[in-house]
Amino acid sequence: MSFAARLQAAFNAHGQLCVGIDPHEHLLAEWGLDASAAGVREFGLRVVEACAGHVGIVKPQVSFFERYGSAGFAALEEVMAAARAADLLVIADAKRGDIGTTMDAYARAWLTPGSPLEADALTVSPYLGVGSLTDTFAFALEHGKGVFVLAATSNPEGAALQRAVPKGAASIARAVADEVSAWNLATTGEGLGNVGLVVGATIDRYASGLPEALTPSAPLLAPGFGAQGARLNQLATLFGADSPYVIASESRGVLGAGPDGITRAIGEKKKELGVSGG
Repeated sequence: MSFAARLQAAFNAHGQLCVGIDPHEHLLAEWGLDASAAGVREFGLRVVEACAGHVGIVKPQVSFFERYGSAGFAALEEVMAAARAADLLVIADAKRGDIGTTMDAYARAWLTPGSPLEADALTVSPYLGVGSLTDTFAFALEHGKGVFVLAATSNPEGAALQRAVPKGAASIARAVADEVSAWNLATTGEGLGNVGLVVGATIDRYASGLPEALTPSAPLLAPGFGAQGARLNQLATLFGADSPYVIASESRGVLGAGPDGITRAIGEKKKELGVSGG
């Protein structure tokens, strides 16, 4: 089953909310947990338990686990395995990007079925050239996985680079989007693509040079909801024709409710998205 098909099934079952698993140190303290590998493991497993049956997608931020070295990676492996066992789609927010066999190794680490770090999708950086990622796209397609390519991110520091105008394109972000669209069209035709883009919910997509709608359609991973300022009830306005394919990612607005309030917070966020039920 393709990643696009599994993503659509998750949308149909639970809506478009994605809960970020971001064990910031201050959140660990608020949850009564140590800033340690054991703390992030417990935090992540509690988030997974709260999400199971209520949302379809989680997004662990790899850096918060990586900071604790091998024990942190072991904690991440356990959290992702628990999430996938609970029928949650797992997007590993690792933002990997390199060339040749190095990028191939990253793809195999995160996207190989049965690997210790297996995820359903991986975030990647295109700034060594989108062409450096094509083998990763092919590997993901072969194994029913997804890839999300950074295009127009929610951090203000990214705008100067991403809105730069290269020869023959409206912007760097548009050039990335066009190459991803060309790949999707060539490999999956007119249906929903398996390679998506990261597009921040707080950015002006038109100022970034992005098209009004991607052709063919592709999933958009959209951080920036909640603490960064975008509201979930603005999704259709912010993303227009692409809005049915947006993964609306929120972390602090959910995790800040604490271990006893996270399920309630998920229900409130789903209502804001217009999804009935908890």
